[in-house]
Amino acid sequence: MEKKKFKVVTLGCRTNQYESQAYTDQLIGLGYEAASDADAAEICVVNTCTVTESADSSSRHHIRQLARQNPGAKILVTGCLAQRDPDLLSQIEGVTHVVPNTDKENLLATIFPKEDLPEFAIKNFEAHTRAFVKVQDGCNSFCTYCIIPYVRGRSRSRKLDEILEEINTLVSNGYKEIVLTGINIGDFDGAPEEGQPPVRLSELVRAVDKIEGVERIRISSIDPDEVDDDLIDAVINGKKTCHSFHIVLQSGSNIVLKRMNRKYTKEIFLSTINRLKNISSDFTFTTDIIVGFPGESQADFQDTLDVMDKVKFAKVHMFPYSERKRTRAAMFTGKVPHPVIQERKRQLLELAEKNAYELRHHYVGRTMSVLIESEEKNRPGVFSSHTENFLPVLVEDNTLSSNQIIMVEIIENTQEALIGRKIS
Repeated sequence: MEKKKFKVVTLGCRTNQYESQAYTDQLIGLGYEAASDADAAEICVVNTCTVTESADSSSRHHIRQLARQNPGAKILVTGCLAQRDPDLLSQIEGVTHVVPNTDKENLLATIFPKEDLPEFAIKNFEAHTRAFVKVQDGCNSFCTYCIIPYVRGRSRSRKLDEILEEINTLVSNGYKEIVLTGINIGDFDGAPEEGQPPVRLSELVRAVDKIEGVERIRISSIDPDEVDDDLIDAVINGKKTCHSFHIVLQSGSNIVLKRMNRKYTKEIFLSTINRLKNISSDFTFTTDIIVGFPGESQADFQDTLDVMDKVKFAKVHMFPYSERKRTRAAMFTGKVPHPVIQERKRQLLELAEKNAYELRHHYVGRTMSVLIESEEKNRPGVFSSHTENFLPVLVEDNTLSSNQIIMVEIIENTQEALIGRKIS
């Protein structure tokens, strides 16, 4: 008898990716199977994002597309846009259920009210060689541009034992790299049990580092003021902790940072970078930057470019400012004209590519370990991978398969990535 089928579409952050994987594992536990692109599904889940207007638009597009391609399916919509504007989504033809973030862990109970549902946790991370593990949700920061505290709620953390159990399951299923993720992971304070003292992020990292079979540990997006001495010690002295951080900049201008209600200055950001680089010269950094925040002058933008030149980020995630209703920045004056934002976006991305290339160039001739991730489309036998410090490496070798950790000699640097040769 053919199994019933489902589709899960995910937009936005790593936390959403984790939650969508939990839905996938629950549905498989109920006897469903994932539908191919060509198959119609009985159940479709869309985990939406609302961090920008573009994310809103993309969320609505995917919902409509699923409704067209899967006539008669139950279409369940959740995520941040479902929390912010449920009425808008419920009016889209084909949508049967809109479940807000506050109830998203019970999403499948809306259509299976009498079923004994599998636990909302992950056992696999489909199509990924690194597994994202949600350890924290929500945010207390209320940055002036950001809608997330309104749609994700206040910061709350999972219990330590629950996280470690989930990671043990992932490792037993073959995952070598674990990424600890959350909406504001620096706020993590998950007690082992109710009434016990909170556990800090540094303690969580040390606990994961002791799990047999974990070979790499990464920490997702974190603010510079949250990288304290104890966390640095846990990462630098860990056996499996990767020397790479995604530390959020947003702007290199103290004036703009203050208007954003960020809790750090440019000097604090650079001090955090330098402390890590001074201990481990191979430590690398990725970041987020917003271009065209209200009131951003050319001098403010130049401050951002100057910080980029000082740090030489391995990758920059760039976001043109997107006005979000209910946020304080939506009422700010000094809106930056669209053509100016586009020109700044072009300059920033050009500098980001130049800096990343220069950073990678220092590694030509080195021998490094890489995690093989996937075979390149249209390039048989060429595999993408990353070093421990998150530098992209392409390796050509027909004997490889994903989820292997191998040693390579870095033989060339290109605009796309480093080129590695497998060492036998």
